[in-house]
Amino acid sequence: MSAPVFRWLGRVSFEEGLRIQEEIIVRKAEDSSAADEVLLLEHDPVFTIGRTPDKSSLRDPAQLPAPLVVIGRGGQATWHGPGQLVGYPLLDLRTRGQDLHRHLRGIEDALIELCRRFGVEAGRRDGLTGVWVADRKLASIGVGVRKWISMHGFALNVCGGLDGFSHITPCGIAGVTMTSLSREAGREIGVREVAREFEALAAML
Repeated sequence: MSAPVFRWLGRVSFEEGLRIQEEIIVRKAEDSSAADEVLLLEHDPVFTIGRTPDKSSLRDPAQLPAPLVVIGRGGQATWHGPGQLVGYPLLDLRTRGQDLHRHLRGIEDALIELCRRFGVEAGRRDGLTGVWVADRKLASIGVGVRKWISMHGFALNVCGGLDGFSHITPCGIAGVTMTSLSREAGREIGVREVAREFEALAAML
């Protein structure tokens, strides 16, 4: 099993990021030798929610200050925008034990180690997916699988404002406090810097 290939896309719309993911999935489904890939990027402001009948985490969808997209991942509402590192691991889980739980834990482990490298001690909370610093949420994770190829992934708050989260109940968790890597580290950290460091953790995915 080879390490995945990383691609930095810069700032792209959510729709463009989804289009690229779908192209890779088609290619990998047709050719089992096609390389696993991890897309790293920032999104234009957007709210997303998984395909769930319960959309109460959106509060009032008509009042959202950015577009809303319903997508094929698990989970409730979240926000993406500049200052957030989004990662989409497109991995062939057929070669990784077809274990979605292991895939999720691998993403969490890599993000926890990434935070440690920037001086932030992050971890898990029982029963809750994602990466936390005490009771403050630092990264959200929501994945999908198509033909045992993973898609979607994680969003790590690195720098900038977190105002987008104030319009929703992030991940459906009432009263949750969202935080960023820069805030927890006490210094300004750039998204591209974090993306480069994440590439060094390929073996953990």
